Amino acid sequence: MNRKPSFKATGRNDAVFAIACLALLAGVGFCSQAKAQDVTGNVAVTSDYVFRGVSQTRENPAISAGVDATFGDFYAGGWASNVDFGDDTDAEVDVYGGWRSELSGWAVDLGGVAYLYTGQPDGADYDYVELKAAASRAVGPATLGVAAYWSPDFFGASENEATYLEANAAFAPADRWTVSGAVGRQWVSSDLDYTTWNAGVAFALTDHLALDVRYHDTDQHDFGDGYGARAVASLKATF
Repeated sequence: MNRKPSFKATGRNDAVFAIACLALLAGVGFCSQAKAQDVTGNVAVTSDYVFRGVSQTRENPAISAGVDATFGDFYAGGWASNVDFGDDTDAEVDVYGGWRSELSGWAVDLGGVAYLYTGQPDGADYDYVELKAAASRAVGPATLGVAAYWSPDFFGASENEATYLEANAAFAPADRWTVSGAVGRQWVSSDLDYTTWNAGVAFALTDHLALDVRYHDTDQHDFGDGYGARAVASLKATF
């Protein structure tokens, strides 16, 4: 099943999409002119690539890889994974950048993400951009956070705006263990909205290898099998 509800593609707001892409790429380009203070990479395997509660691989395994670089308070990166929407689309490639800092005890993150899909059918209109605003704060042994994403022209949609809001929390009950969860709501101007939630436990096998076991669900199982409840295991290496 597709990441989001399917829409008939009858056109795209090319100007808005182009401006958003150029703004994002300009930020990445600006960062590339500075010397990176930290560059990290990651590789992961998962039993099911789930995004906002929805399977992106028709409940099959996925392999992903990414790279991130920081330049003071700025960051940029890229990430890719195989996907399966039941058509010729075979991979998702994300390019992102933004600014992170601390304000009055809050960790603040402002940025953007371009989601690009290889092999998509003609007229599918899958590619889109989201703007992001997130904040988190340590409260005792826990970290509490909120995040908002907005797209002027959503996945597979013809000029349909979309907003995603999420509240999340994490805490470490013991050395190498992390318990976390999130609740989010996806709104699309076509009224195909849904709520999603997840909860799971991660264990650091080494300083660079972690195992995460997580439960995902949504309140709209009628949208298709991809929106159903599922348990997902992921193994991620960082370097």
